[in-house]
Amino acid sequence: MTTDTVAQHHPRMHFHKLAPEVSKAMFALEKASREGLDPVLIELVKIRASQLNHCAFCLDMHVKDARKAGETEERIYLLSAWEEAEGFYTEKERAAIALTEAITVLTDGFVPDEVYERAARHFPEQELAQLIAVIVTINAWNRLGVTTRLVPGSYQP
Repeated sequence: MTTDTVAQHHPRMHFHKLAPEVSKAMFALEKASREGLDPVLIELVKIRASQLNHCAFCLDMHVKDARKAGETEERIYLLSAWEEAEGFYTEKERAAIALTEAITVLTDGFVPDEVYERAARHFPEQELAQLIAVIVTINAWNRLGVTTRLVPGSYQP
């Protein structure tokens, strides 16, 4: 990407102003999806989905939120290679990240049983439902951010 391309990156629309009821519903979904989950785990999931979806605005936001929640720089920057960074994430985190990838990138049209079962071994059913809700919600936010070209950098936790 050239500097000209970066300099021209600006929002296509102000979605929240144009669709206020949808925005209100999205924020309510966001709040409800987080119930009962560890804030650091939530941010790891959101960062990983945002990496896969190439949403710079959400990456900026969730890296900042992860830092605020106490996450280390090392774990944040190793997240894109989490499978090779085995000693840096718990088995529960690894299961959540694998599920995030499977839901975010539905390459085969479904979430593989082994990925789902791995997550189910680490999360009680209610918590697993909340985790799925967080993953679905960040994917919706990513798609809004990428489509409307939200510009990263201004978010402050």
